[in-house]
Amino acid sequence: MAASSSFKPNPLSLSVPDPALDRWLRDSGYLDLLDSTTTGAPSSTSAPSTSASAAARPGTGPVSSGVAADVLAFARTLASLLALNPFARLSTADLAAPTPSWSLAFVGPPGAASYSWPPTPTQARLRVQENVRRYARNYAALTILVFACCLYRMPMALLGMLASLAVWEGVRYCRDHWGLTTRAPGVAQALLHCAQIATAILLYVCNLQFALVYAIGLSYALMMLHASLRKLTPSSLPDPSNKNRRAQPRRS
Repeated sequence: MAASSSFKPNPLSLSVPDPALDRWLRDSGYLDLLDSTTTGAPSSTSAPSTSASAAARPGTGPVSSGVAADVLAFARTLASLLALNPFARLSTADLAAPTPSWSLAFVGPPGAASYSWPPTPTQARLRVQENVRRYARNYAALTILVFACCLYRMPMALLGMLASLAVWEGVRYCRDHWGLTTRAPGVAQALLHCAQIATAILLYVCNLQFALVYAIGLSYALMMLHASLRKLTPSSLPDPSNKNRRAQPRRS
């Protein structure tokens, strides 16, 4: 008791609340540190609760309670991923940025060093929104590749798309060759409506809309899977929402 009473609170000590620290890490660009801290947080907080629940219910084993807690955490994270908008922080500057390396940045080293399941919904939201910003061009290229694979598996849809392109190219050639826009605007407008009707018929007959829906759904699932499992890494990509960030001084 004497030893505990000899210690007095230090008025010069700095105590930063966790929300303020998380906000500073997010605004300063240290998202990899924030990802690592949120990864280790649930394990430290779940240990006392597990031991307390095991002590309160001696009839049930700690293994079953731990499995139930893991299943509940997995379900909560999965539900948050399904209700998440991955494009909330995406901007035109992210789309105009250079494409990250496929092997070094997008895929990364194999194993637990690059991939893990987010234990909390907060970490899942942080990972998905930041990875979508970083790898927006990679995901766009992946979507085009998936759409090409769907067209390869559905030849009728591929023929319908080629026929639609041929129709619109013919309309453009006729309007430019005969000058229908200036000489006969009514004929040009009628030709445009005919091309729209022909495109709609081709899309319906060749089932091109199904290939488009399959490609969008599959590419979205792949994007969400990669963005949620890929750990955050240090990146030099600036955050456009933070305009008051000061440059860190460099050590000589």
